[in-house]
Amino acid sequence: MKKVYVLLAQGFETVEALAQVDVCRRCKLEVATVSVDNNYTVVSSHGVAVTADQLIRDTNFDDGDALVLPGGFPGYMNLANSKEVGEAVKQYYQSGKYVAAICGAPYVLAANGIARDRRVTYHFSIKDKMEGYTYTGDKAIVDGNLITGRGAGCSFDFGIALMNLLTDEETVAHLKKGLEWS
Repeated sequence: MKKVYVLLAQGFETVEALAQVDVCRRCKLEVATVSVDNNYTVVSSHGVAVTADQLIRDTNFDDGDALVLPGGFPGYMNLANSKEVGEAVKQYYQSGKYVAAICGAPYVLAANGIARDRRVTYHFSIKDKMEGYTYTGDKAIVDGNLITGRGAGCSFDFGIALMNLLTDEETVAHLKKGLEWS
């Protein structure tokens, strides 16, 4: 069974994170939320408290197939400032595993010197931080093993793009039908 880790930092964007948990579970993938600090309770940028499944210090990412980095402010900055997050993202990217970042979270790539010269999309607020990347403006885009999404309103486009890579056509069709996605 494929496994996805959703990294949660204090100040994450609620919809961007939990929509990914939802689509993974609908597609019968194993998914774990990981707090990137020492607290199981992680509070979103809009005050929604979520209990993470595990802490980053206790997580061995070797068994995963994809990392998901939600945006939100200051969540994406907290991800970018985490040494453990940087190491996990580099490990996944360099080994060909999927790295999925939405909204402000593509900045984590830039902060760690990962995937320069790749086609990406992101929230307009980080444009000045993304030098060296080719911005597309798409709701979600896949470039090799890198998946990026523009923002909260594109959360399901982003999740479906990831599910297209991790599952089969029938599973994605069933997901879209269940979401009433067109």
